[in-house]
Amino acid sequence: MARTLGRTRFGELLVKVLLVSLMAAAVCAAQQTVPSGQTPAATGRASANSQKIYVVLPFENAGAPGKLDWLSEGLEELTIERLTAAGEQVFSHAGRAAELERYGLPTGSTFSRATMLRVAEDLDADYVIYGKYAAKGTALTLEMRILSMNPLALRPPVLESGPLESLMETHTRLLWRTLSSANAHYPLSLADFTKRQRPLRMDAFEQYARGIQAADPQAKLTQLHEAARLEPDWLDPIFALGEAYYAKKDYNAALAWFFKIPKTYDRYAEALFYGGVCRLQLNQDDLAEDNFHTLQEALKSTTATGADLPEVLNDLAIAQARQGKVAAAQAILRRAAQLAPGEDDYSFNLGLLALQGGDAGAAADYFREAAEREPDSAEDRALLILSLEKADKNAEADQEREGAKEAFGPNGLPVIRLDEASDKKNETLARLTRIKTELDVSGLRAEPVEAPVSASSAPGGSETSAVRLRKGRQELSAGNMAGAEKEFRAVLASDAGNAAAHRGLGEIARRQGKMEDAVKELQASLATRDSAEVRTMLAKIYLDQKKPELARAEAEKAVKLAPNYAEAKQLLERLQNFKSAEKKPGGGAP
Repeated sequence: MARTLGRTRFGELLVKVLLVSLMAAAVCAAQQTVPSGQTPAATGRASANSQKIYVVLPFENAGAPGKLDWLSEGLEELTIERLTAAGEQVFSHAGRAAELERYGLPTGSTFSRATMLRVAEDLDADYVIYGKYAAKGTALTLEMRILSMNPLALRPPVLESGPLESLMETHTRLLWRTLSSANAHYPLSLADFTKRQRPLRMDAFEQYARGIQAADPQAKLTQLHEAARLEPDWLDPIFALGEAYYAKKDYNAALAWFFKIPKTYDRYAEALFYGGVCRLQLNQDDLAEDNFHTLQEALKSTTATGADLPEVLNDLAIAQARQGKVAAAQAILRRAAQLAPGEDDYSFNLGLLALQGGDAGAAADYFREAAEREPDSAEDRALLILSLEKADKNAEADQEREGAKEAFGPNGLPVIRLDEASDKKNETLARLTRIKTELDVSGLRAEPVEAPVSASSAPGGSETSAVRLRKGRQELSAGNMAGAEKEFRAVLASDAGNAAAHRGLGEIARRQGKMEDAVKELQASLATRDSAEVRTMLAKIYLDQKKPELARAEAEKAVKLAPNYAEAKQLLERLQNFKSAEKKPGGGAP
């Protein structure tokens, strides 16, 4: 399952666009569009695409009636599924869309060459596959192209035509020919490639494609149910139904569909996570704990990140705490807080556990951390004041209460009362616990722990920057700061302006509390390539440094760059209402 100087971003992209355009023109001049039936010979040697990462973009409707608009993302999904079946690593549609949103890149079906380059760079993809489709009468024509990043090359378009009802067979031939044309040593013959693909009914595929694109929740469920009825063993509609019911908070129904997902499915880890959340919401805490433990084991065996995903740790800790395993839960939550130092939820949950254990002083420290990370969270501030009062630190509590009046108004804090009766108190604290309901799928991309084979390496056996970046992120996800820093600095030794490497070093410095170093690295990343995600990270650091105006400026730039990036929008909304200490009465503000 899948999933980055002195030059300006515009100048860098312009040079690359010109290079790609010239290369494409040269290739097309020397070699016409690859016709059906003519492909390079396949051999039994290891695929040159081995261990490479693909990203697939929606196909462009280039002359088909509007009733076939569903094919745009439908063909993207079909290409992703068939690449996966062929053993390639590829970003899921959801993963690709989420990553593009972070960087302020479009998610539609029309992408310029410059945007495709940016997509591949920011997602650290080795190949971009895109295409278009058109219809004339009953005939459907599909075109597919592949953009290679290393070496930079745009392959000529590959065409296939056939009746709409033969779309499955037409697409299989098209994808195989595209992969074969990009790699003279592609190891699978058309027959072998076809054997790896799951036969699909055209009507089931159409219902599924329409269902995943449907905006109306009921229409989505109806079409996905029909796809699952027509192809009862096809796992994609089953997983999508779990997601759809999960979005509706119908946790019993969602759990029933997620339960059907086997270990062999490429999104099995996500199914385990969402199933665990369903069980938490249904108060099946022991079964939720089992889910998250199983997920940890699955991650250890399939990804280099191991089990240390903070969302997983958080929810596992909640399941354990509800069963009275408080010490184990606290240790796990501290690990989650270490991995994601910018999040307030982990400190907040640690504060709740401290209150549950009667340690009001420790609870106050945790809630103070949470409130500093989320200054406009009235709930964080209310529990900080409550903890200070219970710890007999009334002067500090009064000071926080006065500050809260300025920030939230005289009645802006929620009223939280903890009954002295143990059962009632624990019930209140359990209600306040923050469950992580979304999983960052970019951390689940299956990548090899060992260095890839020669296809992923530069001549002479040295690893490419892309490989080292991936290894650096793997080490970072696993909490190995030294290993991650080694990989990122190795990238910068050969490419001093590499934005992704600077971003990685910035994240390491932030986790280590070296905020000035983090700012320096993130600014170096932005000097090469603008990014809503990096600007949001920078804004959070400025907020930690008590520099709200600088934080607000970065958040505004992030939202302008990526209007749909939820994290940037939420941060900006918080900052709009945030009042720095300098602006308090008597603090020197005008």
